[in-house]
Amino acid sequence: MEHRKIRGNGVDIHVAIQGPSDGPVVLLIHGFPTLWYSWRHQIPGLAALGYRAVAPDLRGYGDSDAPPEISSYTCFHMVGDLIAIVSALTEDKVFVVGHDWGALIAWYLCLFRPDKVKALVNLSVPFSFGPKDSTVKPLDALRKFYGDDFYMCRFQEAGEIEAEIAEVGVERVVRKILTYRTPRPLILPKDKSFWGPKDETIPLPSWLTEEDVAYYVSKFQEKGYTGGVNYYRNFDLNNELLGPWVGCKIQVPTKFVIGDQDLVYHFPGAKEYIHGPKFKEDVPLLEEPVVMEGVAHFINQEKPQEILQIIVDFISKF
Repeated sequence: MEHRKIRGNGVDIHVAIQGPSDGPVVLLIHGFPTLWYSWRHQIPGLAALGYRAVAPDLRGYGDSDAPPEISSYTCFHMVGDLIAIVSALTEDKVFVVGHDWGALIAWYLCLFRPDKVKALVNLSVPFSFGPKDSTVKPLDALRKFYGDDFYMCRFQEAGEIEAEIAEVGVERVVRKILTYRTPRPLILPKDKSFWGPKDETIPLPSWLTEEDVAYYVSKFQEKGYTGGVNYYRNFDLNNELLGPWVGCKIQVPTKFVIGDQDLVYHFPGAKEYIHGPKFKEDVPLLEEPVVMEGVAHFINQEKPQEILQIIVDFISKF
């Protein structure tokens, strides 16, 4: 596996690359709060099949640059970075796979630059999170529904959640978030009770090793979480910026996968959207969505071989 820096949209982006230089590129986009490393199982699997797997640390994460300004983390900055990566590696269209925020960014990429995408596999976040009426502020709706302690709302005040993480400790945060599998919204009370007592052991599931935790901890101790939470701090601004694309459809062949224990699957209206006619209306080239039983949010890490197989089965058609 090769690690290199590619000049993104005004920043240097770290990418992990494996596979033949002339192989079809598969761009793997991670979410919050993970890294390129979340694709550690799929990268060699894709490479072994002749694909060129490319997994960046998104801006603000890991070994990529982290601009200090909150305004440097809009949908346009994110997609600009990805276009720069793709352009540096190939003149052809690429396959795109996204998870969590990576899935949302992948939807944006397909909206803005469908000319760059051959086919899309998205995990956990459906297109119902796409452009809405710009007069509606998404955070107001979330706050009204879930209250001020809903995690996306808790992330809004600059420095607040960072201070809490510093007090709780990065390792505890990594363990607690990656092992979270309660199928309901993530609530972070200001009394810090979510994190549990500091002397309480958080056991790891079989799919997450101490070595995995150590890698995440080392990178987040070095970089911090500000870059990652700055994505959430642009939720309302993104909705305004996306005004020109309200009502646009995703015109890219798409596969969507989610776990039935994923907190996103239990957001209000999510199941109805995924299984109803609207998803297919918004994404006309969508194949039947896959819901994996007993699987939670970090689906590509929890079921690595199954997800690899779904990716390969789908992209091999194109």
